[in-house]
Amino acid sequence: MKKVLSLLVVLFFTTFLHAQEESKGSIVGKLSDKEMNGEPLPFANVIIKGTSTGTTTDFDGLYALNNIEPGIYTVTFSFIGYESLDVPNVEVVAGKVTEVNTELGASAASLDEVVITTVSRRDSEVALLLEQKGAIDIKESIGAQELAKLGVSDAAGATSKISGVTSSEASGDVFVRGLGDRYLYTTMNGLPIPADDIERKNIDLSLFPTRVIQNVSISKTYSAESSADQASGTIDIKSRELTGSKELSIGVQAGVNTNAIRNGVGDNFKVSTNSDDMSFGFYKKDLSPRQTLKEQTWDTQKAGFPMDYKYAISAGKRIGEKLEIFATASQSTSFEHRQGVFREFRANFINDSITDAEYFSKSINTTGLLNIGYRFNENNTVKATSLFINKVTDEVLEGGRNGEGTIFEETEPTEGLSQFIRDQNIKQTRLWVNQLAGNHNITEKNELNWAVGYNKVDADEPNRIRNEVNFNESIVQLGRTGGFQQRKSGQAIDDYEFNGLISDKVTLINEDEKNLNFKVGANYRNKERDFVSQFLGVEESVTNTFSPSSIDNLSEIFIPENFDNGSLVINSLKPDRYNANLESASGFLTMNYGIKKFNFNVGLRYQQDDLNVIYNVGNIPGRIGSSEISYNNVYPSLNVRYALNEKVNLRLATSKTITLPEFKEIAPFEYVSQTGQITRGNPDLQASTNYNLDLKWEFFPSAKQLVSVTGFYKKIEDPINKSQDRGSAGVFSYFNSAEQAEIYGLELETKVALIASEIDLDLGFNASRMWHSQDLKETYDDNGNFIRTFRYKGLTKTGLQGASDWILNSSLNFSNNAENEFNASITANYASDKIFALGAPEIQTQSETFYNDAIIEKGFVTLDAVLSKDLGQHWNFNLTGKNILNPEIKRTQKVRPSTTGIESNATVRSYTRGATISLGANYRF
Repeated sequence: MKKVLSLLVVLFFTTFLHAQEESKGSIVGKLSDKEMNGEPLPFANVIIKGTSTGTTTDFDGLYALNNIEPGIYTVTFSFIGYESLDVPNVEVVAGKVTEVNTELGASAASLDEVVITTVSRRDSEVALLLEQKGAIDIKESIGAQELAKLGVSDAAGATSKISGVTSSEASGDVFVRGLGDRYLYTTMNGLPIPADDIERKNIDLSLFPTRVIQNVSISKTYSAESSADQASGTIDIKSRELTGSKELSIGVQAGVNTNAIRNGVGDNFKVSTNSDDMSFGFYKKDLSPRQTLKEQTWDTQKAGFPMDYKYAISAGKRIGEKLEIFATASQSTSFEHRQGVFREFRANFINDSITDAEYFSKSINTTGLLNIGYRFNENNTVKATSLFINKVTDEVLEGGRNGEGTIFEETEPTEGLSQFIRDQNIKQTRLWVNQLAGNHNITEKNELNWAVGYNKVDADEPNRIRNEVNFNESIVQLGRTGGFQQRKSGQAIDDYEFNGLISDKVTLINEDEKNLNFKVGANYRNKERDFVSQFLGVEESVTNTFSPSSIDNLSEIFIPENFDNGSLVINSLKPDRYNANLESASGFLTMNYGIKKFNFNVGLRYQQDDLNVIYNVGNIPGRIGSSEISYNNVYPSLNVRYALNEKVNLRLATSKTITLPEFKEIAPFEYVSQTGQITRGNPDLQASTNYNLDLKWEFFPSAKQLVSVTGFYKKIEDPINKSQDRGSAGVFSYFNSAEQAEIYGLELETKVALIASEIDLDLGFNASRMWHSQDLKETYDDNGNFIRTFRYKGLTKTGLQGASDWILNSSLNFSNNAENEFNASITANYASDKIFALGAPEIQTQSETFYNDAIIEKGFVTLDAVLSKDLGQHWNFNLTGKNILNPEIKRTQKVRPSTTGIESNATVRSYTRGATISLGANYRF
């Protein structure tokens, strides 16, 4: 490690002393024929006046002038028989694309008819497709312009618009080509960012509102320049930068969720008692956990009218020719209500049943982004980015109010009592990402890039409140099993991370039909987590000492007097803790060789990953243990592009990667969900090795249109799966439950212009079909003695957890292209059934009879719509509808009790999320 760090320091300082930046821009656009009602004008001349730099338009009237030095230019358009047109004051900005769209006719065009737009290279749909067309790897992106048209509110929604990508309503994970959280790698501006949740490897993308996003891209194939800890791709979020010379805008939005305002809910929307400790979207509690047992109410509170709202401001300015500053801040509040069924089966027999599980959620998301760019000269630029996110979610879950709730082993049927549970929780995630990056040019043929980052995450559940009671029409009694059915608990995650990258690109050949360059670099990441969880329970010293007047007045017995006189006893468990550290250091070398229509990119990456978890938890014998995993491998990559012509690419990509277990998958801490299901880590978990192959054909009919077909294959050795643990009701854990998994797939993507004249009507559609399976294994010791099996119900193969056979995404976008532009779009998404958790045997030696079958998340369709209207130069109004169809979200499980031998399909979780309708207004100064 010291050698790697020394190499990084030497490489950085020796190159930085000579650093200069390659900082050029581009001019692109479309030229139309005024005499032919706006039809494209091919083979026209486009030249920068006073220079020899020029090009001609293609069949679609499109042109591109690349590698232009920053400055102010006049662009001349000419064609035989037509009046030439000079467009003055075209500003080229370093690292950006300036679009100039106009038309030629027999008479000179008015400059009022020329549309000049300077956009960030990774912002506009045209620029992103141009980037995708010329990219080395197989990559798809969606930019801020398109996100605005589609009414997408955050990065999670953005990813679902990309082919082969879907999200799970059950887990919240994003799945790319059927592979979920542990197989993805998430970065911001190329540097890794931490997770905000103990249950995830990657950060919740819904924490990133579109206001802070320039674009979201997914590289579905691996390049040696990226971390090898991925199998399905890398999601990169590019943060917003200043576009143009200045910017100032404000926006407000208000709306409602149909579930949250319906009869019986809107006037009785419940929030936890913790809501009293929130101010301006931030949570702070002065009482210690032990004090809250006596001095804080245990009963829920009532919110005001549950209206969603959001307000935001963005401002930026270019100061002189060197300094650019952009800042944006926003705060949003949203309400959600779900009601449905929760059931749990053990060995094909019902264990727990709640037929009226009701969930209330109030979330406040506060976000701030600051981006500062400084251009020392035309060859040196440094950019600093700071992102702050504070998200507070207040949750209340209740079940059994209807008198039908049954919890296993709590009461006997002859007692005539049912069970009621209430879980109140406050989750506060505070994320701070800081990055400093530089782009330089040592010589005309030597380019340097570097970046360093520091991330900090505080993800806390400071005061979770749990009540479990038995009741009927005449009595309410406290739950009497375990001593912790009335409890308050807290947990805290503190993550710290330092990371960095450096790369040096040397160009040996740079000719029209031949180029050769090498890139050498290194990455470093050191991530540390401190985790602690504490449970405090309350029970009666003598059972049935108290009987609250109702299930909504439990606090009347949790008073200081009853604690002081010994009627109520406080139980405490020793805190569960773990400390985890991931240190990853790597060096890479890539060679990119282009000759005529071919481009070959070959890379090798050496990556050393050390993962250490030290734990002290109560659910294992002796409490204390550790898990140390170290991997030291070379990861190759090959990406080949063949440009059949100017509009068609053929691509081939193959690579080897690794999938490391995440901290929470290794630490054996048991996290209990609101419904009582437990997720527990497995210290024996090992990494997976992945082999990837892609073949893609892509066709660009025009600058805004795309048709592509991709075939892909993945082989995963020792795949990691979330599975129901053996012999445990409601316990999920992580296992290398198969020898290998295989995924075959086809992806079709289209972006086509149905109408392109005075109005635009665009259709976007992508579809993915996947075939996937894995071999369920049995394990034996060195002497051949049976240890355990992952086979159940006679199955030796099963599908991959999280993978849908079909994924469909589509959008229809309309624009009138008028001065006061009107846009309308409707988007639909569908993912077919997927495995939420693998099945498992209940009794190892009788796995065909005593088992828990796989839990399936059923497929459903979502539909969103947005209408947007400009009024003058300053105002924009929009009407948005999300989840308009409000489908039922359901998880099912097949059960076959041994007493009957008859198999049926049971619903184990169901609810709807409601449709959200909102109206927004934005004012641009």
